Amino acid sequence: MIKPILKTIFRFVFFVLLQVWVLNNLHLFRIVEPFLYICVILKLPMQITRSQGILISFLLGFTIDVFSNTLGMHAAACTLIGFLRYPLIGVYVGKELTENATPSYYTFGTAAFMRYVATLTIIHHVTLFLIESVSLFDPAFLFLRIFASVILTTLCIFVLEAFNVNRKNSD
Repeated sequence: MIKPILKTIFRFVFFVLLQVWVLNNLHLFRIVEPFLYICVILKLPMQITRSQGILISFLLGFTIDVFSNTLGMHAAACTLIGFLRYPLIGVYVGKELTENATPSYYTFGTAAFMRYVATLTIIHHVTLFLIESVSLFDPAFLFLRIFASVILTTLCIFVLEAFNVNRKNSD
């Protein structure tokens, strides 16, 4: 029980530092922004309850907001995907998972894991960019930013997870 908690804490710290120090400064063509910190939410162990997952998601988003000076945008988007995570797992996996399982290619299957990651990434990015834009002044540019950022973030998550695919315990 302690091992998944320690891995979650390590992921939390690692991805927050990566996002704040590196990825927040990376804006490709003023359009694409990768948000890899959502890996923390995507990889939460199944033994964590829904309310604990929502709390961890909020704390993750709030931490990013504090360091990025974004006034709750990330907290709102992360809380939403933390709330929708468990129902989506039920829809995409549809089978009973062991309590100590962690979402991965191995535990969900490749197609289900890819749909899970893509769906939560889309929800996160749409929420985040809609809050950021406040008005829909330039909807084409907003759609382009959302689409490009979703593609980059999803591809990066798939690449990170590909390094983990050979491990049978999928943590």
